[in-house]
Amino acid sequence: MNRGAIITGLLAALLAAPALPQSAPANPNQPPPHTAPFPDLGSGESRTQRRASFEAGPELRRGFSAAHIREQQRRLDSALAALQPHVPGTPDAYVVTIALDSDPVFAREAREAGRVLAARYGAQARTLVLAGPDGVRDDAPHGSITALVLALSHIGTLMDASEDVLVLYTTSHGLDLGLAYHYGDSGYGILSPARLKAALEEAGIRRRVLILSACYSGVFVPALASPDTAILTAAASTRTSFGCAAENDWTFFGDALINRALRQPVSLDEAARMAGRSVAEWEIKARFLASLPQVSIGADAKGWLPQIEANIPRIASAPVGRPAFDPAAFTPPVRAGQK
Repeated sequence: MNRGAIITGLLAALLAAPALPQSAPANPNQPPPHTAPFPDLGSGESRTQRRASFEAGPELRRGFSAAHIREQQRRLDSALAALQPHVPGTPDAYVVTIALDSDPVFAREAREAGRVLAARYGAQARTLVLAGPDGVRDDAPHGSITALVLALSHIGTLMDASEDVLVLYTTSHGLDLGLAYHYGDSGYGILSPARLKAALEEAGIRRRVLILSACYSGVFVPALASPDTAILTAAASTRTSFGCAAENDWTFFGDALINRALRQPVSLDEAARMAGRSVAEWEIKARFLASLPQVSIGADAKGWLPQIEANIPRIASAPVGRPAFDPAAFTPPVRAGQK
């Protein structure tokens, strides 16, 4: 089998999701289902050429109406214009949360992550949520690679690179090439580590907390690690993560880190340890292969993280939504040789 066929098959297997029941009532806030195969976005004959094509962050949009495109641009422009500029002498956090897939679990997670991170870092006036419809709401700019790159570029003009910090939370499906952008049967793309690194560097964003929730998200650590970067990922570069069923409120990693650990008055590294323990416990009970969340906190980041966490809420807030893992309701998978 050639390289293109292998990648196309991998993408289809990772990103396929069941269509909504045909009997479901019309709901303007219902996200579009995935029913068509994910296309092969690579180009070039050789393996090297195709890898370079994927690293460039290909994005395909098809079938979007002019009205949809105009509305999404209006939403994004309005949300970016509402972000407050840097206050001189104060290390400010700018929070961006993005759902890159139209499965509603990701939109729900991105919206609540925006609220949790904004409260934690005092960033209510500097928080941008990019998320599609989740069955209840469709009021934010939709997540896409283009929307994220434009948002980072604009935020870079508001920040003081020597003081301010970007806190980025992404949630989506993933593969060993990067994060997957997948909106219904109309939007497709791959946000590679190289593409995200280039967007951050072009925006002049040096201090950053990057939290990436997706299968194989550990592939971002080698490319993005730096003295001024803290990276938390849902999985190692060779492992899948769990809980991404469309009907869920949370993925395993999102529930453990955002919905539980980061609501506590603890440091980021302690929250990462708490989340890692929770995820490992759930995976053991579910008999899943460990996802092995990754943590990389640069030496300089360890110096400025206490500054932006100095005023985190001292009283923990309560988790919301349905737990990503409910032992009472979970039926372990039957493996070969078991009855």
